[in-house]
Amino acid sequence: MAETTKTRSARETDLLERAKQRLPGGVLGTSRYADAAAFVVKHGKGSKIYDVSGREYIDYVLASGPLILGHAHPAVVAAVREQIEAGSTYFMVNEPIIELAEEICRAVPCAEQVRFTSTGSEATFFALRVARTYRKRDKILKFEGGYHGANDYAMMSSSPRSPKAFPAPVPDSSGIPQSLEAEVLIAPYNDLGTVEGIIAAHADELAAVIVEPFQRLVPPQPGFLKGLREITRRHGVLLVFDEVVTGFRLAYGGAQEYYDVVPDLAAVGKIVGGGFPLAAVCGSEELMRPFDPQYDGKGDFISQSGTLNGNPIAAVAGLATLAELRKPGAYETLHATGKRLMAGLTELAGKSGLPAQVVGEPVVFDLIFTDEPVVDYRSLQKGNAALGRAFTTELIKRGVVKNGQKMYMSLVHSSDDVAKTLQACEDVLKILPR
Repeated sequence: MAETTKTRSARETDLLERAKQRLPGGVLGTSRYADAAAFVVKHGKGSKIYDVSGREYIDYVLASGPLILGHAHPAVVAAVREQIEAGSTYFMVNEPIIELAEEICRAVPCAEQVRFTSTGSEATFFALRVARTYRKRDKILKFEGGYHGANDYAMMSSSPRSPKAFPAPVPDSSGIPQSLEAEVLIAPYNDLGTVEGIIAAHADELAAVIVEPFQRLVPPQPGFLKGLREITRRHGVLLVFDEVVTGFRLAYGGAQEYYDVVPDLAAVGKIVGGGFPLAAVCGSEELMRPFDPQYDGKGDFISQSGTLNGNPIAAVAGLATLAELRKPGAYETLHATGKRLMAGLTELAGKSGLPAQVVGEPVVFDLIFTDEPVVDYRSLQKGNAALGRAFTTELIKRGVVKNGQKMYMSLVHSSDDVAKTLQACEDVLKILPR
């Protein structure tokens, strides 16, 4: 699959320059594409996005995951169009948000009640506040390389350049109070022995262990999550699953269903908002009780509010998305498409002569340039980052767009998309430096 013959238009070049002037780094987040591959999105439809210059891309970013039905799915568009005629937001309880809360509780094993937020970062933040309230303890344990949003507790050792000896944390951002370093413990993912030792030594101080059950790209090794559940239960420490990515993606019941492990609390996001800002904390009625305003001034009370919490447009978009996912064969199709692409990438990597392997689950994965087993953050970091960046850049030039270290699958990625993607990957692997 050759590079696109269309070139960047003068208008798109101007927009990219304007973005650099008004947006720090010219981007919306912490990563950016190489200048040669940068573009400005005009619109999306199904599995494709289109830039201002009219170039088409097979999209494996999918807005960083929420668009599991692809762009502008007819059911989502219809639901949103109908709702927006009735008002965009209320800051009050409304019928769509009640129905979405009920559906989340039917689907997610640990959920008896939910508290809505607008972002996944907020959901993990408040899940940890619930745990600290319940346990009357301040410390949390998280896993090196685990990303739980941008709140201060979470932004410890998510992507440390120079990791410390466990369990010492490394702040991932400036501006985080230094005092918080004493409240966060770090453990290696997929290493039950080390985790158990840290929890045993600090159980009297720990409120919770928070984990991405499928950490970024790294699947849990057999027995890891069940072992973690047993250890936390034995020490009376709450287990929190960050399912912002995995919720309704690995299975309808998320990682809890897929891996058959039920935590005390979970944070869900992305898919539940159908492409609109919405996330939630999920837990038992007992754990969620402190959110009830009637407890204000009467003991444990968690103050939480947000202008767009429970937004009806996000709710109807989420409900429409979940309805599509409940249709027979939806997850079988999603996993089958991902498996075909993973298998094709694995075959191409083997033929390329490069040290490379496919890491992840069929719904989220990527090609990592290392021949060593990838089981945690440190082994993932041994991958050749320069080759990874070049791979991503060259794919974009050939009309395939992905995150720097993730490919999200959707229900609308077709066999033709997979074939074109594999052809592009084959072409790129041939030109990467040895």
